[in-house]
Amino acid sequence: MEKLADAAIQITTKNGGGSTPNCVATDKAIGKLSAAAALFVISSVKILVMIKTIASKAYGPMLLEGTGATLVMVLGSTVCAYILGLPMGVLLRVTDRGGIMENRVFNSVFGWIVNILRSLPFIILMVALFPFTRLIMGKIIGTAAACVPLTIAAAPFVARLVESSLSEIDNGVVEAAKCMGATNGQIILRVMLPESLPSLMVGGAISVVTILGYSAMAGAAGAGGLGDIAMRYGFHRYEPKVMILTIILLIVIVCLIQIIFDHLAARVDKRNR
Repeated sequence: MEKLADAAIQITTKNGGGSTPNCVATDKAIGKLSAAAALFVISSVKILVMIKTIASKAYGPMLLEGTGATLVMVLGSTVCAYILGLPMGVLLRVTDRGGIMENRVFNSVFGWIVNILRSLPFIILMVALFPFTRLIMGKIIGTAAACVPLTIAAAPFVARLVESSLSEIDNGVVEAAKCMGATNGQIILRVMLPESLPSLMVGGAISVVTILGYSAMAGAAGAGGLGDIAMRYGFHRYEPKVMILTIILLIVIVCLIQIIFDHLAARVDKRNR
């Protein structure tokens, strides 16, 4: 590929041999761009051939199964994390200074608990939760068992994202709801959450992508999925093609997640209506 790049540069620069210095410099720049484009095309073709070769072997069904296990872990853990993290984030916001249920002592203590849980590296938290995972799921390995540490690790992260989204709401909207006689529950459910929905959607994309990264680490610890495949075949068996393909699959999943949540955020945003 390096020879192809040099050839592309030489061919392009020869075309401007009798030109002025500025033209020669321009021709050299165009030659380099052409070489880079050629390298990109060749690399893309090689990747496509590699994907076709791997998919045609026994790795295809295995990668498909691993992708399914990863999606199950991510989606299940995301739902559970929001079941726990959404009320936590609401509590953090409404009990903060200027909140509708201001309680500085509770907010400080609860905030410290959330921060402590957020500060634990996932792989350490996962190992520390093995007894709790075994108590709930009856086992510590597998896709279903991985959802327990994934949920507990993601819930504090979700709580802070929810708190940040709710903090963006104009206080005038909340005050108007109070003047109309709305209760705290009505303000939370009918004013704060609906008004912050676009920001919550953006935070949802961040949460899902973060949990996807956690799931890869969980896979390396026996949870299955693409992380497990990358470790067993890409690392332990020294098969770099499998490693590269798992990376490509993860990139595609992340891009799809971002596109979906960006679309949802645009749909629910009142400014786009």
